[in-house]
Amino acid sequence: MKILAIESSCDETAAAVVEDGRKVLSSIVASQVEEHRLYGGVVPEIASRRHAEAITPVVRRALSEADLTLSDIGAIAVTYAPGLIGALLVGVNFAKGLALSTGLPLVPTHHLRSHIASNYISNQELKPPFLCLVVSGGHSHIVMVEDYTKMKIIGQTRDDAAGEAFDKAARTMGMPYPGGIELDKVAENGDPKAFKLPRPVVHDAPYDFSFSGLKTAVINLIHNASQKGEELNKADVCASFRYAVVDCLTANFLKAARDLNVNQLVIAGGVSANSLLRRTLESECKKHGYSFYMPEKSLCGDNAAMVGAQGYYEYLSGNTANSDLNAYATLSIEK
Repeated sequence: MKILAIESSCDETAAAVVEDGRKVLSSIVASQVEEHRLYGGVVPEIASRRHAEAITPVVRRALSEADLTLSDIGAIAVTYAPGLIGALLVGVNFAKGLALSTGLPLVPTHHLRSHIASNYISNQELKPPFLCLVVSGGHSHIVMVEDYTKMKIIGQTRDDAAGEAFDKAARTMGMPYPGGIELDKVAENGDPKAFKLPRPVVHDAPYDFSFSGLKTAVINLIHNASQKGEELNKADVCASFRYAVVDCLTANFLKAARDLNVNQLVIAGGVSANSLLRRTLESECKKHGYSFYMPEKSLCGDNAAMVGAQGYYEYLSGNTANSDLNAYATLSIEK
């Protein structure tokens, strides 16, 4: 079954054609990063307008590169939550119009579920159940994936997401948006133990995260040095901060795996492209005898191929919608 997928939850307008949830026939992404970089982050109103301009040519190109027409498509999957509401509405309304005009089934697809599904493309043998660490600019979750459409949150952030902490720390150091990517590159040349940073713990919830205090600690470190006229080694600050964030993520993730007796571990989301996180979990899983899966770096960021992958399993489970489908800025992955 070939699914046409549409993604517009933030600042990437994307469309893809995916066959049977695993094979990508085409994947097109129109990025707005360069424009939002001027403002140091995503401006929702601009993002919505750019989606409206880009969505038709992006969908056309996805069909063209797959060498297909709409008559070859079996269903239309679209991200409907969570995300920037104006941006989501562009994709949802376009998909609704396309489904109405063609008579094709409309499949509402959760953005975080789609990130998890990116692993089905990169790892053909992967099947639930497994434990997944979903880390991005807006989310940090530990999710038990019991089946393709049945998921349970085991742990989550109480404040900032890991990706948000990376971006804000990078911005404090004068790095351009998206800062987390640049911070990761600079950290490769630094000493991760040059600066001692806290490892926040949520005492009443051992699998939950808290990155606000850690983010504040590194920002205070930078500001205090600046006020004293001291120059910090940027690579060392980046490496120390990255090490602290990854330490928090991996500690809780591995604890959950041990306590739940799960031996398949998966990562997903934009921060799953982080070099240290990938290396650390690969090493730790090998040490403890866990099977470890991660998406290709090209599938870590927002894209429509992952929406087509998850959309296929949502369709098989009977999850379809009609023309009253709405978009939601927040929605639990558990639904």
